[in-house]
Amino acid sequence: MFTVEDLYRDYKEPLKLELVLGSETLDREIFLPEVQRPGLSLAGFLKKFEPNRVLVFGSSEILYLQDLKSGEAKSRLSAILAKETPAVIVSGGEEIPSFLHDLCDKEALPLFKTSLRTIDLLSKATFCLGHAMAPATTCHGTFIEAFGVGVLIQGDSSVGKSEAALGLIDRGHRLISDDVVKLSLREDSLIEGSGTELNKHMLEIRGIGILNVAHLYGAVCVRGSKSLDLIVKLEDWDDEAFYDRVGLDERFTEMLGVNIPYHILPVKPGRDVVLLLETIILNYRLKLMGYHSAREFNVKLLETISRKQQQQQKRETYSNN
Repeated sequence: MFTVEDLYRDYKEPLKLELVLGSETLDREIFLPEVQRPGLSLAGFLKKFEPNRVLVFGSSEILYLQDLKSGEAKSRLSAILAKETPAVIVSGGEEIPSFLHDLCDKEALPLFKTSLRTIDLLSKATFCLGHAMAPATTCHGTFIEAFGVGVLIQGDSSVGKSEAALGLIDRGHRLISDDVVKLSLREDSLIEGSGTELNKHMLEIRGIGILNVAHLYGAVCVRGSKSLDLIVKLEDWDDEAFYDRVGLDERFTEMLGVNIPYHILPVKPGRDVVLLLETIILNYRLKLMGYHSAREFNVKLLETISRKQQQQQKRETYSNN
């Protein structure tokens, strides 16, 4: 649940919000990650009006209300300032009309003012609400950035996730989060991963303990967030299991409704997991550029088989003659 208090606490500075009244009702829930201007609703057209959005009054709305008779202005405002309205913001540093102040007070609506221009407030507030109210989840793993690709390394406990991440960091790649990874949906098709404040820049290595990567390797080796592009699951090598040796079959797993490329990497003594992870990531980048090594090999293989079959048919034809 995201409330007006959360909006005021987290985004007071970027939105330049100043609370005018309603400190006792800041627990009102914001249901939609959008703000709106009253627009035609002030003229009595309410068919497209959504009462669950934060309302923004700019200079145009204020001037329009001031041109109306006092009773009519109150009537128009009463029609849109419903109990479902989370809060009201007056933008552009406009002076708040007394009838708007009194009506918000009567309906127990939090009332804010800001020096931001209306157009700037609309874009910033929509971005802030979209960021705060985006679908999110947490998962177990180690999230790193390598070659510009956000990679979530997963696997059972003690399989070597953090050790692999440490090896990648030593090669100049960056840590985003270890152990607990927060994932948020952005723009319906982009998942952003980040860490918690508690484990920020921290990496746990069994036998050594908690390491602060930023202190050991420098600030260049850590990052706050990154888009999730690839998931690699480490698992102990199983002699009875079948592992793809060509790479034609591509796997995906769903995270927050988005399909993410997914690899299973078997590990055992003697395998350079860090090198293999880098190879998976570089191969992923090649695929994005349109180069698919396994498919190219398969085409060449089929062409070779076809050519040999034709040669065999010619030999058989010559021998029969």
